Amino acid sequence: MDPAHKFSLLLFFVGLVCVLASASSLKDDFGHCERVVQKWASSSLEEEVEEDKHTLKDLLFFLHIPRTGGRTYFHCFLRKLYPNSLECPRSYDKLRFDPRKRKCRLLVTHDDYSMISKLPKQSTSVVTILRDPVDRVFSTYEFSIEVAARFLVHPNLTSATQMAKRLHAKTTGVSTLDIWPWKYLVPWMREDLFARRDTRKHKGLNNIMSSDPYDMSRIAMPLQEYIHDPIAHDIVHNGATFQVAGLTNNSYTPESHFVRHCVQKYNVLGHHVLQVAKRRLDDMLYVGLTEEHRESATMFANVVGSQVISQLRASSPKSKITAGKKSERSSLTSDSKPDNDNIDQNSTSNQNRSEIGSPENDEAVNENMTVGELMDSYEVCISSLRKSQTQRRTSSLKRISPANFTKEARQHISDEVLRQIRSLNHLDMELYKYAQGLFAKQHKRTMQNFVGIEGLETLFINSYDISGWKLLSIGTVVVSLLIIFILVNARRRTLKLKI
Repeated sequence: MDPAHKFSLLLFFVGLVCVLASASSLKDDFGHCERVVQKWASSSLEEEVEEDKHTLKDLLFFLHIPRTGGRTYFHCFLRKLYPNSLECPRSYDKLRFDPRKRKCRLLVTHDDYSMISKLPKQSTSVVTILRDPVDRVFSTYEFSIEVAARFLVHPNLTSATQMAKRLHAKTTGVSTLDIWPWKYLVPWMREDLFARRDTRKHKGLNNIMSSDPYDMSRIAMPLQEYIHDPIAHDIVHNGATFQVAGLTNNSYTPESHFVRHCVQKYNVLGHHVLQVAKRRLDDMLYVGLTEEHRESATMFANVVGSQVISQLRASSPKSKITAGKKSERSSLTSDSKPDNDNIDQNSTSNQNRSEIGSPENDEAVNENMTVGELMDSYEVCISSLRKSQTQRRTSSLKRISPANFTKEARQHISDEVLRQIRSLNHLDMELYKYAQGLFAKQHKRTMQNFVGIEGLETLFINSYDISGWKLLSIGTVVVSLLIIFILVNARRRTLKLKI
């Protein structure tokens, strides 16, 4: 055999050995990951199941999954129910959270389920809201760009970043950039927007014409590029499942980070995480659905709101519980507005304004309110909130015109992109289906539990949006018809007797 053939044969054997060694290493890595994930799942599933999960405990933990409408519940329900003195300090700020506050009764945060390790588990009730995974990805993409676009008022990225740091250092509040996952997603999109704007300026592209706001590569990262980026894989996709399971990159437990990486590396291990997430939904006091807005709000008011009212009524002899100091609440900034418009150089007068510290939050909490009154208050609040959100969104998107994200525009996203989003979020798709089943059961149970006059009236009014005076009118008509029916029957009997 000539030297050339010998050398080729040697290279072949060396390559074969490398392939076999790599396969063996990969197998060992998978085996290690599988053992770690299974051990974590087993210990999680062995946790004690609450005997009476339908009863509100001393502490309410609202596990806020981003872009599910949780902020609306926080403002328009929970802040109407809980006085400031009972709210856990700096709920959205992980670094400053202090669960040792004695009278702490309400915690609302984007932190994942691992937060339970910091709380008195036996006396904590958990609630959450889930959203259709495809819509949640759309909303996350849109919101990331919307918030990042507010920085475009600056001449360049360096100026925007420095200004944000200076304003953050001067304020005591918590901005969107402090909150998971926006502290990762917004800077990512901010850098991308500035890079694309600089490219347009360099090439002299002033007028951008496009009919698809989700595919304007000269202005913003296209949706299809966004969903395949490693950052989206780590934070966005299957985010609800990882959050409910306690496995985000913001988790409190050290082992959760390795478990998450193993599941992301080997998709087949995802079913272990899904089982844990389903079990945790089972143990929650309330699970709402963003798409079933009306029914979810009504159920929340009856399941959670009614019990909070009862607790406050039992714990205080006073008719009202004062809202506490304004400063404690006004130190928080909304999870959907960064720096209170501080990133706009022309909005310096608004630098100290807190969106959460609005006048309505300084009202006293009335422990004698009914569920119906709570829903009436909710309707007024949500209308105002939506109006301010729309105005802020419109103002932000003007900076990246003609991009304009709307529900109508979503309808034109290709089937292929939709298929990819569903595939990338297969765990969330399964968890959402499971949540739909839980929601249906809880809705049925709520209807059965609230069969009293007040309960039926509340459910009737809130479900069909009939005001009190209309209900009274209907009742009057029914009573009148009943009286006429009785009189007619009485007259008939009288006529028969005469005959």
